Amino acid sequence: MAKDAPPRWDRRMQQRLARGEAAALGELYDRFASLVHSLAHRVLGEDSAADQITREVFGYVWENPDAYDPKQGSMRSWVAKLTQRQAVLRLRQSEAAQYARDGGSTEELEAKVLRATAAARADYIVTSMPAPLRQALELAYHQRRDYRQAAADLSISEDEARRRLRLGLQLLSTANTRPAEGSSPPGYGRAL
Repeated sequence: MAKDAPPRWDRRMQQRLARGEAAALGELYDRFASLVHSLAHRVLGEDSAADQITREVFGYVWENPDAYDPKQGSMRSWVAKLTQRQAVLRLRQSEAAQYARDGGSTEELEAKVLRATAAARADYIVTSMPAPLRQALELAYHQRRDYRQAAADLSISEDEARRRLRLGLQLLSTANTRPAEGSSPPGYGRAL
């Protein structure tokens, strides 16, 4: 969802990057490097490939700070989208040659890419959701608590626990949806 006014930190960061402040890149890296690396690793499954994607994404951000459009969302979302697109592109490139050698079909390749993309989106959604929703989901899925037990553990009403679980699951359900072709906002769909 686009907001009318992006957070001040995002605007200031973009301005600092546009001025060429190396300290801004360091701050951005400190803030988002683990996100970028984990998303890339989730798609590619290799540390070395995730390291390379991390370098490419931050290099792109450094060279193209004006590609970020604050009206389209947060800088965190933009960086995550850049990471996802670059990692999927790398996965397609590396797997296409292997599928051609092994006689695999393009449908199998696309299915693998879609699974990796959905997993990365789900990871991003969980880490980005508000803490109360994330806590309720973690209790339900990692600790196998029902909504009544989650309510007791979180010291909230059962209705509130059900609401948090429902909202968290609704957010997670969007991980498997594919955006319509051409629906990417300007600057968000360009290859690195």
